[in-house]
Amino acid sequence: MKRVVTFGEIMLRLATPGYLRFSQAKEFTATFGGGEANVAVSLANYGIPVDFVTRMPQNDIAKSCVMDLRKYGVGTSGIVYGGDRLGIYFLETGAVARASKVVYDRAHSSIAEIEPGMIDWESVFEGAGWFHWTGITPALSQGAADVCLEAIRTANKMGITVSCDLNYRKNLWKYGKQASEVMPALVEGCDVILGNEEDAEKVFGIKPKGFDVTATAGRVNAGEFESVCTQLMSRFPRARKVIVTLRGSINANHNTWGGVLFDGKKLYESPRYDITHIVDRVGGGDSFMGGLIYGLLTYPDDDQKALNFAVAASCLKHTVYGDFNLVTVDEVEKLMSGDASGRVSR
Repeated sequence: MKRVVTFGEIMLRLATPGYLRFSQAKEFTATFGGGEANVAVSLANYGIPVDFVTRMPQNDIAKSCVMDLRKYGVGTSGIVYGGDRLGIYFLETGAVARASKVVYDRAHSSIAEIEPGMIDWESVFEGAGWFHWTGITPALSQGAADVCLEAIRTANKMGITVSCDLNYRKNLWKYGKQASEVMPALVEGCDVILGNEEDAEKVFGIKPKGFDVTATAGRVNAGEFESVCTQLMSRFPRARKVIVTLRGSINANHNTWGGVLFDGKKLYESPRYDITHIVDRVGGGDSFMGGLIYGLLTYPDDDQKALNFAVAASCLKHTVYGDFNLVTVDEVEKLMSGDASGRVSR
């Protein structure tokens, strides 16, 4: 199977222990995470050859990060080095009616100061069949947006499938451009588009008619999102598949979870999972994307199965601490088969 390549920022994650607030914490738990790196780790766990590309400083924190990626089987040969710092994000995990909080400390990170020409994309893509990026990367800086476009156009030229997760983060777009100004040129080169109701509305002004996420009470009508899919396909005719994740939030610890996939003709709807005791929802969308890429590569003629795998994989991610989804294909398939008992495996 040809390699998958992902590109973006990986950060040091500093999380308060348990459910402590920032003001209570006397220590933080350190791990690493970032949208595209999270996807890469998922794929490596499923046995898919994958490389993660980024720009990092040459210091001991970055070396620890690379070691962590390699531990999970992610290729790092495409990483370029330069700049002064690795980005950081701080996480306070919410509980019940109190939402989680993220504070970013990633200004002037190595990848935010990346420029076109720093990465030899033709060399990186040699032997690759899939390229994945997210809307987080072009939000970091004009340089990061330009390099992302450079990668997409090279992948298009080389006949490589391109996927994106729209991943709108309002707190990141601070360099003078809005997502609506930058994202269209990037998404035009994509074959597979993933998003949720907020991503499509905030970036492209596309939303399901009559839908109010605050009034779902955990119940989301999948049929309402077919219009989102058709509008995205009309706007971006290269796209062969559009996928929308469906999260119903009852409270910070209890969500419903599912998704729909539209292939231009038919809307596929996944089973819906009731996740009653969330351990860590950060990286949930990335775990969905990792499962989706695996599913589309492994079941190329069965979009329903690919979607079901993505939803089951990301459901399990909610039980795993940290950004990375550390579950196996067997565990995902077990849940897909209807076994959600959680019985001890001996």
